Amino acid sequence: MNTPSKPERIIIFDTTLRDGEQSPGATLNVDEKLTIARQLARLGVDVIEAGFPFASPGDFEAVQKIAAQVGTPDGPTICGLARATKQDIETAAKALSPAAKPRIHTFIATSDIHLEYKLRKSRQEVLEIAPEMVAYAKSFVDDVEFSPEDAGRSDPEFLYQVLERAIAAGATTINIPDTVGYLTPSEFGALIKGIKDNVPNIDQAIISVHGHNDLGLAVANFLEAVKNGARQLECTINGIGERAGNAALEELVMAMHVRRQFYNPFLGRPVDSEEPLTNIDTHQIYKTSRLVSSLTGMLVQPNKAIVGANAFAHESGIHQDGVLKHKLTYEIMDAQSIGLTDNQIVLGKHSGRNAFRTRLKELGYELADQELNRAFLRFKELADKKKEVTDWDLEAIVNDEAQQVPELFRLEHVHVSCGDHARPTATVILRTPDGEELTDAAIGTGPVDAVYKAINRVVDIPNQLIEFSVQSVTAGIDAIGEVTIRLKHGDHIFSGHGANTDIIVASAQAYMNALNRLYASLQTGRSLHPQHDEVASVGG
Repeated sequence: MNTPSKPERIIIFDTTLRDGEQSPGATLNVDEKLTIARQLARLGVDVIEAGFPFASPGDFEAVQKIAAQVGTPDGPTICGLARATKQDIETAAKALSPAAKPRIHTFIATSDIHLEYKLRKSRQEVLEIAPEMVAYAKSFVDDVEFSPEDAGRSDPEFLYQVLERAIAAGATTINIPDTVGYLTPSEFGALIKGIKDNVPNIDQAIISVHGHNDLGLAVANFLEAVKNGARQLECTINGIGERAGNAALEELVMAMHVRRQFYNPFLGRPVDSEEPLTNIDTHQIYKTSRLVSSLTGMLVQPNKAIVGANAFAHESGIHQDGVLKHKLTYEIMDAQSIGLTDNQIVLGKHSGRNAFRTRLKELGYELADQELNRAFLRFKELADKKKEVTDWDLEAIVNDEAQQVPELFRLEHVHVSCGDHARPTATVILRTPDGEELTDAAIGTGPVDAVYKAINRVVDIPNQLIEFSVQSVTAGIDAIGEVTIRLKHGDHIFSGHGANTDIIVASAQAYMNALNRLYASLQTGRSLHPQHDEVASVGG
């Protein structure tokens, strides 16, 4: 192993808002992206890839707002993705202009299969385009990242040539994507080592990696890449992303945190050094995971490493006995290290708005007056129903309010009748976009099915319910239930979210949330999640 001459650290490049949002159904509006970007800054990520400015006006606006409001001098680098074309690069530069530390991330494919079937270009053409477009990006910003898409399936000798020219043209970061999640850890490590050994000017750039989890190997691949010289990891919260997703930020960070004695020598540190390997505030991990899950509508599986509901749960008697005697018997990290606590707020039904606002700020939420008023009313209603209101309850309220799209159709009333000897029947009253109040009823296989059928009779927009999930925010019979659904209309998927102590009401709210997203997209004549087919991914 070649020990670096001075201690190094791992740069965390978060692409939740770009690659992560490309997950089917994970549609985010501009305000939701801004909310996540602010939390990523609190988490301590070094780079936020805020979006693909050329892909749509919505992406452009999101990148521009994040650049202006999160890309402060003491904040993270704000990055925008661009194909290796002048138009893409110019658009990215314009969107990133408000950022104190802007980065343009430009890419072009290098594998023969991509060259032949997607780009329809020769190797020589790519050898000319890559440095030309890197230099063009360099004319706008000092910080330029270059990615040879599908590097994992590219001819190494050709890859070395492309990278050498990109660095010579001004690329400060060279990203190596395993676009289709094809490589194994030993292969990925060898690829990074080959680049370090065979690209003459590689010491002038940081080696980054980007990879997908199609074979469940993304995190293992990245950790092997770190051992071989990679110093930037491109990842997403909860591992969301196209197909099987990306390498999960929380798994990478905690793996290097828990096993830092193993990774220290590869970064030029003493084996027993307690210095963190990244700038991540691990206590913000769980909250960030919850926020992204809530806003994207993509639930975290219970057995998910680090942030899953069962990650720190013990049911086996032997395990329980061991943990009670000493946590280290069956836990390699403390739940509190990722921000998982059982703290409960001291607010009650007699608490005032100022105390409520102060507690939300402590939790990292800053709401506008109108949003605060809505959330405060929800809190008062909940405080009347529950004996104890936890921080998790508060987060559920705030996240639910944050996900509400303009109420084109508004649910005024829902009533259900059901039982083991009754046919589930639902009556709903909806207010239409024209202000008309309509009532309808339907019979279903269950109360939720009946509610959805009644709503469909009023709204009358063809759709297919493809996912329905319910999750309890806290324990207890009076817990808030969070409902997440996905609707399919044509080729597009729309998510909806609702939270209420009454699960039927939460289900109705989630359905209306998704239908309003669908209706809004039909009104504008385009999907709320537009992507150009050709530019849907880089390393993903």
